Amino acid sequence: MSFLTQASAAKEASRSLATASRATKDAALHAMADALAGAETEVLAANARDVRAAEAAGTTAAMVDRLRLSPARVADMVQGLRDLAGLPDPVGDVVRGWTNPNGVRVRQVRVPFGVVGIIYEARPNVTADAAGICLKSGNAALLRGSSSATSSNTAVVTALRTGLERVGLTPDAVQLVLGGREVTTEMMAARGLVDVLIPRGGAGLIEAVVTGSQVPVIETGTGNCHLVVDAAADHQTALDVVVDAKVRRPSVCNSLETLLVHRDVAEEFLPKALALLAEHGVTVHGDPSVAALDPAVVPATEDDFTGEALSLDLSVAVVDDLDAALAHIRRYSSGHSETIVTDSTRAAERFTTEVDAAAVLVNTSSRFVDGGEFGFGAEIGISTQKLHARGPMGLAEMTSTKYVVVGEGQVRG
Repeated sequence: MSFLTQASAAKEASRSLATASRATKDAALHAMADALAGAETEVLAANARDVRAAEAAGTTAAMVDRLRLSPARVADMVQGLRDLAGLPDPVGDVVRGWTNPNGVRVRQVRVPFGVVGIIYEARPNVTADAAGICLKSGNAALLRGSSSATSSNTAVVTALRTGLERVGLTPDAVQLVLGGREVTTEMMAARGLVDVLIPRGGAGLIEAVVTGSQVPVIETGTGNCHLVVDAAADHQTALDVVVDAKVRRPSVCNSLETLLVHRDVAEEFLPKALALLAEHGVTVHGDPSVAALDPAVVPATEDDFTGEALSLDLSVAVVDDLDAALAHIRRYSSGHSETIVTDSTRAAERFTTEVDAAAVLVNTSSRFVDGGEFGFGAEIGISTQKLHARGPMGLAEMTSTKYVVVGEGQVRG
């Protein structure tokens, strides 16, 4: 099937989804969850084929981790769909409303985008999350996964479409877009059929879609996330947060990439941190002050501070004060998630006020910057732009608005 045929079918499906009741959409989400749970064996077998092919091709461990599914991850996908069914329907919500002096009533209400195209790398769990969020928010989904996850995505989408058919909704509401790079180009040019594109993946993918698309784009971002250990930090809290943010799942965008330690506490804090990180298999790339403390520290380069490692590698630097930490973050931040550990209210207020990022955290792990952790159910991704949506994108972020104006014959004259 050609992409234009798929997009046209999605556009038609979006019209019926836009007026579907919450009960209908929730029933579909439960049916999709049931079908996905019932297809676990097939999904895991398909994923195993993708993982074997990726490992044979020399794919990095971080990317293989993103690709790999397990019974627990499939269960999380299933539960994510059920959680979405339990959330309020954003469509029709009144954002604001008022009555003008002339009696004309104005309401701004949430409405679906229509057709949402999502271009993403690896991570077949995104397939279920994105399909579910789009459905609940009244949108049809065109899912363009990477070739490395084709078998996994095909198995997942087959199950989801089966669920849709069971409740009488058109399966064209969720479609997997296959083909070469020319298909991605077609998606980016499909203005009028695709209402919005969302790229989710590495910096190269995001940049290609943002710069090459004729369709409006909601930009997700890479996660060069920093953590500042302030002079007033509780050291045990800082150690706990560092380990959770770096070690729990280093291949995801909300994991810690750079640790900045205030010089006043560096001599006391860093030996404990370096020993703990080594216990967890983390390779530290440190500036001269850090490297002088431990021969196992790899001297840091500019590249170490610039981008995502997405692995058990952590860049560490000593900063003279909070001003220096803020300057470092301004220079290197991707605008995703930035953290400070401090018992100083003044330092926390400065940090949350001055740091320009989608999420700013105090005394807690950046791993909480996630749609599920925020109570959104699943998420489409984390937007680092400043228009429309910023941060984890849940149901409300997958809608636009329109104004409904009601009068009783008033005219402007």
